[in-house]
Amino acid sequence: MSSVAAQAAGERAEALIAELRARGGPQVAATAEELVSCLVRLYGAGLAEIVRIVGEDAGAGQRLLTALAADPLVESLLLVHDLHPVDAATRVARAVEQVTPRLGQHAGTVEFLGIDEADVVRLRLHRGHGCGSSAAAVQAALADAVRQAAPEAADVDIDVVAAPAELPLLQIGRRPAGAR
Repeated sequence: MSSVAAQAAGERAEALIAELRARGGPQVAATAEELVSCLVRLYGAGLAEIVRIVGEDAGAGQRLLTALAADPLVESLLLVHDLHPVDAATRVARAVEQVTPRLGQHAGTVEFLGIDEADVVRLRLHRGHGCGSSAAAVQAALADAVRQAAPEAADVDIDVVAAPAELPLLQIGRRPAGAR
């Protein structure tokens, strides 16, 4: 199943639960949600066992888990069940590295400060000189990249540090005629 098909299946499940809620009432919807939750836990337990078995082979197992985590669909399942082989801080740092070049030359530099005890990802954006209106777009792109890399994070906090003011350009011209 492709990630597009998996997303469609997830959306269809949500639509079916909404339909049950509308037609069957809150009790029927609650039962359907409990059923879905049980199935997710069941598949999660099976996935955890697969990860454990694969992980027993120190060399090949780690390479295989890394390759599996590189697939967007498998990665999303590993994240949902807290089984991702790469820790959140490493995933966030990679995401920041990957998104920064796409933000443009005026975005500035991004510093990953870590993940605090409340699971909030902390970034510091050192703004470059350029269009000030793009600051919100840069922050949104960074936050989106971090949320995709570490959906378990509670929030993303971006401390924006403005670039120092540039000195005005000194222009030297001719002295006006008659001035001495």
